[in-house]
Amino acid sequence: MIMKAWNNIIWFFKEMINLWSDKPSYFSKKRVESSIAFIIGQTGMVAYLMTRMSEMDIYEFLMWAGAEFLIAGYTINHIQKEKKLPLK
Repeated sequence: MIMKAWNNIIWFFKEMINLWSDKPSYFSKKRVESSIAFIIGQTGMVAYLMTRMSEMDIYEFLMWAGAEFLIAGYTINHIQKEKKLPLK
């Protein structure tokens, strides 16, 4: 059990290294990079909400929620658009 988990971890890191090299990788570089950017953005948005929640009025909160939905909508739209594009 432990060896299988260890082999999976090694495989994951090898694929991540291959992602940014000339070798083919199991993962898509564009998806990984956009996911990392999304996670960083979400972390910043949640940190902002956690630190400013007590000071925010309803309008600031609605603007924050609107920005969250805008980011999520853009990300979903971008992913769906990539699925429809023909492969080159």
